[in-house]
Amino acid sequence: MENNSSNFIKSIIKEDLESGKHSTVITRFPPEPNGYLHIGHAKSILINFELADDFGGRTNLRFDDTNPLKEDQEYVDSIKEDVKWLGYEWDELHFASNYFEEMYNRAVLLIKKGKAYVDDLTADEIREYRGTLTQPGKESPYRNRFAEENLELFDQMRKGEFETGSKVLRAKIDMTSPNLNLRDPVIYRVSHATHHNTGDTWCIYPMYDFAHPIEDAIEGVTHSICTTEFEDHRPLYNWVVEECEMESKPKQIEFGRLNITNTVMSKRKLKQLVDEGFVDGWDDPRMPTVSGLRRKGYTSDAIRNFVRETGVSKGYGAVDEAMLEHFAREDLKLKAPRTMGVLKPLKVVITNYPEGESEMLDAEINPEVPEMGSRQIPFGREIYIEQDDFMEDPPKKYFRLFPGNEVRLKHAYFIKCEDVIKDENGNVVELHCTYDPETKSGSGFTGRKVKGTIHWVDAKNAVPAEFRLYQPLILDADLEAEKSEEEEEKTFLDYVNDQSLEVVQGFVEPNMNNVKGQDKFQFFRHGYFNVDPKNTTPEKAVYNRIVSLKSSFKL
Repeated sequence: MENNSSNFIKSIIKEDLESGKHSTVITRFPPEPNGYLHIGHAKSILINFELADDFGGRTNLRFDDTNPLKEDQEYVDSIKEDVKWLGYEWDELHFASNYFEEMYNRAVLLIKKGKAYVDDLTADEIREYRGTLTQPGKESPYRNRFAEENLELFDQMRKGEFETGSKVLRAKIDMTSPNLNLRDPVIYRVSHATHHNTGDTWCIYPMYDFAHPIEDAIEGVTHSICTTEFEDHRPLYNWVVEECEMESKPKQIEFGRLNITNTVMSKRKLKQLVDEGFVDGWDDPRMPTVSGLRRKGYTSDAIRNFVRETGVSKGYGAVDEAMLEHFAREDLKLKAPRTMGVLKPLKVVITNYPEGESEMLDAEINPEVPEMGSRQIPFGREIYIEQDDFMEDPPKKYFRLFPGNEVRLKHAYFIKCEDVIKDENGNVVELHCTYDPETKSGSGFTGRKVKGTIHWVDAKNAVPAEFRLYQPLILDADLEAEKSEEEEEKTFLDYVNDQSLEVVQGFVEPNMNNVKGQDKFQFFRHGYFNVDPKNTTPEKAVYNRIVSLKSSFKL
């Protein structure tokens, strides 16, 4: 794992190997298949796979599929695709549900040891009995059932003799513990739900905090790496491993999760954005999901380089979104062909250019990579320029087109605005300009200079295109930070930006006529764009803007 001088996890692993505690390193990436992966998961993927690789170990992909009410095969498939797209191959593929029988047997062992009991309290009652951070919990009236009764009830739970939610199995630990996670946590619940992997074989399902350490131990995981919100769960993790008499003893290590400004990372919140129609799916380019970033046009290289640069620590902090954009630019500047696209067209007639004639002009594909070669651009009497590149009454230091002013057309000629055509409402609909044939780009003309260079497309050969321009989906820079009392009363949906997407219809060069989904380009002066794989049709390409050309971010 590169750029890891501050990676405390690597130091722990190194010490474990040098001390002889472990002879090899086994990590795992354990997503719950209840949503699509986001960029925070990308950090976990990178840490687990690259740490194991650094030490010649291996990494498993394991689906923590213990809650059939929220899980779906769609999520399983998308997670596999995302992990591979990010550039990683798992050594073994596992499902928590494949261990259900073993987990059940370990729960029976706890009951026999007097370390677990069946509870009839409702969920609300369990919550009430649990106590608070300052008040100890209260023992359930069912806590001291004999092991024989608990075994019989647990067997009946498995056989489906109780309704969903009517009984649970709880670990018997300490209702007065200052750590709420140790106050007799629920480890099994009744749920008559069909599971995506096991079907209707089971009607009781283990809770995550019980299942996860058992899964790690079964697979021989040496270092169970997770985010800091599970730090308070570590004593329970260790308790389960110990009391369930697991042969393998994994070590849980926590790191600070990745947060990015102007976004949310909670899968619950992301699902809400999808379900309530704020976005058009998990892969909407405004989403921080891996599939959304991919559809927007981010490359796996850019995401990996960004994640590495954020480092590994225990601390919390929101990383500036501009930092992620910086790595997109750095990655694409040597990969993306240059081209021209007009997003908001204004027609220009070059009145002194011969009618019915046209010519082909040379343009480099990427000036930073000469070996990418050149392309040919048609030029004729009528072209489109950007509406924003003309002002009838400009302010000082406006160097683009206005009446009487001369500008350079990129790769072409100098043109001068002679006349402005308006409609009945006074809107500018067309410009009449003249060109100077002596000023052809590449001709070596030095007779005079102009301060403005604008882009264009030939009107006769222009290819219609749709452009989608994005702004942050969330208007609060850091939703996870502490809020004032007034701010706390708002939900995260109150911060959703209803101006996060602008769709415009324009034109691109004719050499863009056969683009494919995920093709990437730099449009002169507009930024880097990706051909949308979802909405592009043979009739019209849709271009998602990945990032603009300029950034104030500095490493």
